[in-house]
Amino acid sequence: MKPTVAAPRKGLDTAAVRVVIARGKRRDLVFATLGIAALSIATLTFLTLFVEMAITGVPRLSVDFFTSFPSRRAAGAGILSAWVGSTLVMMVTALVAVPLGVGAGVYLEEYARKHWINDLIEINITNLAGVPSIVYGLLALGLFVYTFGLGQSILTAGLTLALLILPVVIVATREAIRSIPQTIREGAYALGATQWQVVRDHVVPYSMPGILTGVIIGLARAIGETAPIITIGALTFIAFLPPSPIGPEPPFLSFEWLFSPFTVMPIQMFNWTSRPEAAFQVNAAAAGFVLVLMTLAMNAIAIWLRFRLRRNIKW
Repeated sequence: MKPTVAAPRKGLDTAAVRVVIARGKRRDLVFATLGIAALSIATLTFLTLFVEMAITGVPRLSVDFFTSFPSRRAAGAGILSAWVGSTLVMMVTALVAVPLGVGAGVYLEEYARKHWINDLIEINITNLAGVPSIVYGLLALGLFVYTFGLGQSILTAGLTLALLILPVVIVATREAIRSIPQTIREGAYALGATQWQVVRDHVVPYSMPGILTGVIIGLARAIGETAPIITIGALTFIAFLPPSPIGPEPPFLSFEWLFSPFTVMPIQMFNWTSRPEAAFQVNAAAAGFVLVLMTLAMNAIAIWLRFRLRRNIKW
C-alpha cells in the first residue's frame, strides 16, 4: 500500500510569500525614507551655511578685495597673498600627488604580484586614508622642514598636502582600474600587445574618468586643510607675493617661488575669525565664499573632463 502524501497547501504558501514580500517592501521603504532624510539634512545644512555665508560676504567682494594684501584695517584688507598662495600650493600638490598616486595605483593593480609585502602595503595605504591631517603636519615638520631643510615654504606645504591626498588618489586609481573588463586586456594581449602597451593604451585611458574623480576629491580636501599648514609654519599675515614662476631671461622659468614664505585661504580666514571686530568676520565670510567657489570650480572642471573622456571611450 502506497503512503499517502498530503497535498501542498498552496493558499497558505502564497499568503506566506506575500507576507514576506510585503515585509521586505516595508523595510525598503523605511530605509529609503531614512536615506532621503539624511541626505536632506546634510544638503539643507550645507545650503543654510552657504547662503548665510554668501549673504554676509558677497557685499564685501570687490576688485580691491582680490588685489589687496591683508591689513590691520578691515575695510582695506584683501586676500591677494592668500589666494595666490593657495593656487601655488595646490599646483605643487597636484604635480606631486597625481603622478605618484596614479603610478602607484597602476603598479599595485597591474604589475604587483601577490606577496605579503604587497598586501602589507595595500593595508597601510587604506589605513593612511583615514589618518588625521595633523599627523601629516607633524611628519612634514620633522621630515621636510628640519631633516631636508626645505623650510616653511610653498614646496613644503605642497609636499605635505601631496602626502595627505596620496592614499586617496591611489585607492581611487585602483578602483577605477578594477572596473575595466578583463576582456579588454585579453583582446589586446591576443593581438600581440605588451603589458605596458595594454596599460598605456587601454587600461589607463578607460579608467581615467574614475581616476579624475579620486584626484578632484583629494584636491578638494587639500585646498581646505588648515592643521598641517599651521604645523609646518604658514604665516598668518603676509604682505608680499612669492617671486614669479616666469623669469624675464632664458630659460624663462624661476623656481625661487618654491622656497618663499606663504599663506593660504584657510589660514587667512582663521586669522580674521580670531579677531573680535565684526568687519573682520565679514571678510572671513567673503574669503570662505571665494574658497567654496574655487572648490566648486575644481569639481566642475573634473566633471567636464570626465564627461569628455567617457564620451570618447569606445568599448
